[in-house]
Amino acid sequence: MLHLARILHSRGFSIAIIHTRFNSPTTSNCPHFTFHLIADGLLESHASTADVIALISQLNANCVSPFKACLAELLASADEPVACLITDAVWHFSQSVADSLGLPRIILRTSSVSAFLAFASLLLLHENGYFPTQDSQVEEALAELPPLKIKDLPTISTNNSEDLYSFIRAMTSQAKASSGIIWNSFEELEPPAMTKIRRDFPVPSFPVGPFHKYFPASSSSLLPQDRSCISWLDTQPPKSVLYVSFGSIAAMDEGQFLEMAWGLESSAQPFLWVVRPGLVGGWEWPGPLPSGFMERTRGRGHVMKWAPQQEVLGHGAIGGFWTHSGWNSTMESICEGVPMMCSPFFGDQMANARYVKDVWRIGLVVERDEMKRGEVEETIRRLMAEKEGEDMRERAQWLKEKVELSLSQGGSSHDSLESLVTYILSF
Repeated sequence: MLHLARILHSRGFSIAIIHTRFNSPTTSNCPHFTFHLIADGLLESHASTADVIALISQLNANCVSPFKACLAELLASADEPVACLITDAVWHFSQSVADSLGLPRIILRTSSVSAFLAFASLLLLHENGYFPTQDSQVEEALAELPPLKIKDLPTISTNNSEDLYSFIRAMTSQAKASSGIIWNSFEELEPPAMTKIRRDFPVPSFPVGPFHKYFPASSSSLLPQDRSCISWLDTQPPKSVLYVSFGSIAAMDEGQFLEMAWGLESSAQPFLWVVRPGLVGGWEWPGPLPSGFMERTRGRGHVMKWAPQQEVLGHGAIGGFWTHSGWNSTMESICEGVPMMCSPFFGDQMANARYVKDVWRIGLVVERDEMKRGEVEETIRRLMAEKEGEDMRERAQWLKEKVELSLSQGGSSHDSLESLVTYILSF
């Protein structure tokens, strides 16, 4: 959302951001914006992502009154007309607030178009008897959503499945009632999904991504970055290093972590491994590494807490990215022409990994729940040292060129942004 705000600000728009105390932004990083804090009504015990649907549902209920009051005050006191409201699709309550104040609402979805379609289809798939699924069914193809399999459907942690379906119903209906949808994707990456979204959600769609490429030097990281890894990468041969990072939220158990470590060590490939504090529950940094791991991998391995990911992926020494397949990470890898090893955890990550492996053919999958050191070692070598990986690297470079064309004058994302700006100014 902050990347999008920067893009629109660069096109002449003033930006006012309404935010909650929960996950509030660092306002000093954006001195050109005005920030308005509203009460979210969350107790400390409620502000947990253990049950994401319960948290989102509570915020959708709690924020209606304070959000409306804040927005009404902004409309009354603004020196110039307020053009529109942009909110994430998950804040479905904001559509009725915008309607009541006569303000157009455009939504932003931060997932891929394909993953959003899968999420929006969960209600229909539930009605068609797909849930609960049996273990024997997970490899079955979804005729409704090719190329996805049943196991690729978005999973979100919740204690009440009815809350999930109520949320999906509200989110999709209010998305269709919106004035448009902005995507952090580009036309050439997901053509069938773009065709389907325009048919199923008959409001204007604006695929203007990748957002981060408009301001390459900016970062939306919520964690302090350690740039010491860049000088280490400078000492490594071109395309030789496997970058390993599972993002800012994903967590794994001790057994999975150990299998990762043994596989990285026995692969004999150079690696840069981000071990985020909290990645393995109950362990202090750097987690339960095998005894002597640091000593045995010294020189070809570098373990750290958090990396400047965009800069790392753009470094000439990086030859592959072992990722949790979050959409931002996937897009950043595509933008730098880096093939992937995918170990998805939850949400849209399974669908993203399916596209990486079977549609774009720029990566391999290591199932997280079945992670074994031998498979890890073999997959790393396939990606980093064999012809199969080299072919993926060539296809990833081809996609990188597509990204650059889409952002250039006359490219699809460039034109989509022009259309978005004109559309907002028309309100």
